[in-house]
Amino acid sequence: MTAFDILDCHHHVGEVHGTLGLGGAAGAPDVSAERATRLATMDRNGVHQAVVIPGHGYLRPHGLADTRRVNDAIAAYRDAAPDRFPAAVGVTEPLYGPAGLAEIDRCADELGLRGISIHARFHGVTVGSPLVRAIVERCGERGMVPFVHALGEHAGEALWEVQELGREFPETTIVVLDAFASFEHSRQALPVGELAPNLVFDTSLAYTFDLVEPFVRRHGASRLVYGSDLYSAPLGYRRTHVLGQILAADLPDDEKRLILAGNTRRILGLADAPQADASQNKAAPQ
Repeated sequence: MTAFDILDCHHHVGEVHGTLGLGGAAGAPDVSAERATRLATMDRNGVHQAVVIPGHGYLRPHGLADTRRVNDAIAAYRDAAPDRFPAAVGVTEPLYGPAGLAEIDRCADELGLRGISIHARFHGVTVGSPLVRAIVERCGERGMVPFVHALGEHAGEALWEVQELGREFPETTIVVLDAFASFEHSRQALPVGELAPNLVFDTSLAYTFDLVEPFVRRHGASRLVYGSDLYSAPLGYRRTHVLGQILAADLPDDEKRLILAGNTRRILGLADAPQADASQNKAAPQ
């Protein structure tokens, strides 16, 4: 079996019980136990490394102070296991205005974060808001990568809005998350990818790689990155079937290498991983 370096570009750290109506969770989670569960899940699926992003459902009664706390925590999470989490992405809130842009600067200068995640359904704005455009502009100025969620069920994250964001900032590479979560959005990604060639899409929430593969054949493997949208337990998965489908897909190995890790390493400026061991690619083909 061919060995593949696997780097998941889309992990969230943080519980979402309250914001998703799953019932309250008492007290703060044990970070060490959470990390151990995450690493065990990665190992079970043959995933060598992951990019960690705070969960967007964090409560912020104290505004910017809460956001700073979350960004400090994701940097510490990365630093606790840098061999498994080589990069972290921060968050800011569009409704903070200029103060939110200053937090991007702090994420770059003090925390060494590689990007900023945008999830309009949690921000109270749309992806096309001037406040979001200001965040993307600042990311471009600071050499940070915008990670923009585009979940089809939410009108504020519509792909046409992401498309216009990409066209407004053509020199900035934008990683689009969750776009293959529905059949219609998967079809829309084809023309959107053509109109905004600086958009790179991840595989998160796709229920089958069959809906994603046409995008690769039309736009090339350099436009797709592997992501799973793994959240902190209990919203994790036991096995990610899409990863198994990528490994089994009728694509050249060099294209699989780009999708599974190479593109994310290039976009975030990460060093190559040590030689991958084929025995670690455990995700069973589906």
